[in-house]
Amino acid sequence: MPERQPGLEIYYYVGPPDIWTDSSESTGFHVGDIGALEEFFAAREVDELDEPFTYIVDILGRLTLGPRRSEHIACAGGRPVMAAGEIGFARLEKSIHWSAEYISNQSAGYCPGLNSWPAVARALDSIGISHENHYTNPIVFRKCAHCDGWNVVKEEFFVCSLCDSDLPVDSPGVYRA
Repeated sequence: MPERQPGLEIYYYVGPPDIWTDSSESTGFHVGDIGALEEFFAAREVDELDEPFTYIVDILGRLTLGPRRSEHIACAGGRPVMAAGEIGFARLEKSIHWSAEYISNQSAGYCPGLNSWPAVARALDSIGISHENHYTNPIVFRKCAHCDGWNVVKEEFFVCSLCDSDLPVDSPGVYRA
């Protein structure tokens, strides 16, 4: 049985309570190798293949995929994760190999920091999927110390969208509980 990967941050669900699921059953599809990735693609409708998919990397470092509009918390089976966001794939030209062409940490349910990237890279490497060395579409999340609301920081505007308080510019991982 795989062990939890040391040195990487764990993210707990911080999204809306009405979406929370305590279910130990994940709605996601675990991808442990290229064959499983292709099995996941084969089960999708044709129009789904043109959009990124929901993904999580669980605390054991395994990649799990779900349809784009599925919730990360459902994909994770209610459990904490090391990364979450959206991912899009492309088959490399004239090859059996796959590449992750689009990777974000866009998950309003887990709000993973940019420091979650190594978990994604390790998961993709373990499957044999090529990728950039960073999120292609990074999202900066900050929790407001005044109202406890989570925010997406756009254009380096570090102001809470709920209460107009200043958000921390440099934010350590200590707010993850």
